[in-house]
Amino acid sequence: MDKETGKAFDYNLFKRLLAQTRPYRLTFYGVALAGILLTFFAVLTPYILRNIIDDAINVRDMDKLLILSFAMLGVLVGQVVFQLLFNYYANWLGESVIKDIRILLFKRMLGFRMKYFDNSSIGVLVTRAVADMQRIGEIFSQGFFTIVSDLLKMLAAASMMLWMNWRLSLLVFAILPIILYATRLFQKAMKVAFIEVRAQVSNLNSFVQERLTGMKIVQLFTREKIESAKFREINEKHQNAWLKTVWYNSFFFPVAEIVTSIAIGLVVWYGGLQNIANIEVDIAGTIFAFILYIEMLFRPLRQIADKFNTLQMGMVAANRVFKILDTDSRIQDDGTVQKTPVAGDISFKDVRFGYLEDEEVLHGISFDVRAGETVAIVGATGAGKSTIINLLNRFYEINSGCISVDGIDIRDFTLASLRKNIAIVLQDVFLFADTIANNITLKDESISKATIEEAAERIGVHEFINSLPEGY
Repeated sequence: MDKETGKAFDYNLFKRLLAQTRPYRLTFYGVALAGILLTFFAVLTPYILRNIIDDAINVRDMDKLLILSFAMLGVLVGQVVFQLLFNYYANWLGESVIKDIRILLFKRMLGFRMKYFDNSSIGVLVTRAVADMQRIGEIFSQGFFTIVSDLLKMLAAASMMLWMNWRLSLLVFAILPIILYATRLFQKAMKVAFIEVRAQVSNLNSFVQERLTGMKIVQLFTREKIESAKFREINEKHQNAWLKTVWYNSFFFPVAEIVTSIAIGLVVWYGGLQNIANIEVDIAGTIFAFILYIEMLFRPLRQIADKFNTLQMGMVAANRVFKILDTDSRIQDDGTVQKTPVAGDISFKDVRFGYLEDEEVLHGISFDVRAGETVAIVGATGAGKSTIINLLNRFYEINSGCISVDGIDIRDFTLASLRKNIAIVLQDVFLFADTIANNITLKDESISKATIEEAAERIGVHEFINSLPEGY
């Protein structure tokens, strides 16, 4: 099972992610500024409402009511504008970052040795390039910026409450430890639950991808019922993992709502007593503002646990992706020889090779093939016939010995030059989701249409291709 844990905030990892935002530096700072201004407008709203009630409505001051109403309208418009800018550009930044990282990842995987793909699940790699990338994007769109904005909003709300009425503030702050403790428990539980979810998503992707790729084998050996049963088991684990997160959410948020309601009730009760006892006469507006500030203080606390999980899962995903980017499995392409075409003399000298370190497939094999010769290599399954072709193309590196073409060690050729001189008729046919012409040429624009049609005629498929609705 593909399980990994991670910190909710890994500074070194986040610093590496931040490096990916350099091309979008202005957008990054713009989103941060929009978050600050959004906080400023948000905390102004309850304060203006308090003044409308206490300083305008209660004393029947129409001029002040008009001025404060326009101020309120301006603040609300500002909130809407900066909320829109914040949401759009935070998401834009996240998508731009994952677009760049995805390109880096794909380029990196294109240069990996075949051995890496032999030892890696294709479904897991697809998950890294697709699902995990979305998690990384959420660090910016739903995680980091939102958490910072919420923390600023909470700090500003608490400051405004203390400034307006410290007695009511202390009453509210006395309730805070309860929700903080509940939030911490929720965050820990959700962290474990989401790691399980990501593991099950990865397992599900791997299973489906591998079975669809090998469907011919599944059907040939009548394994439909067996594979269906396995799929049901994996799918059920995936469902149970998600339901666990649903349960935690279903439990935590009602508890948080109850605690918030208790805080509001205490403020209304104590503020009412103060008013009845004539200790504070004009307190109605303050109570109303406190109700809004309590929501502003407690709601981010409820949401911040979820946002921390988003951040944490993004960090886990980023760690997985960067592990692939940091993998030292590239084919060494240090050669400088670019010879096209070659004469075609091939020589294997005392070549030893094994797919596993302690299991050799070729034991000191030596032979020469002169240009123009036709050579058949015969042997039992697993004897190393395909291995010889793989080594000639440098899909794998030999353990010892030397392979040369025209007397030049194949490691001295550039990979592009070496492979351009070798033609292989593959045992298994693979078609890309593209036109027939592009499948024949692999998008080599130097190959003319006439050459494509000539190749198709030679193998007897030209008429068949022309009979298709879209032809080549």
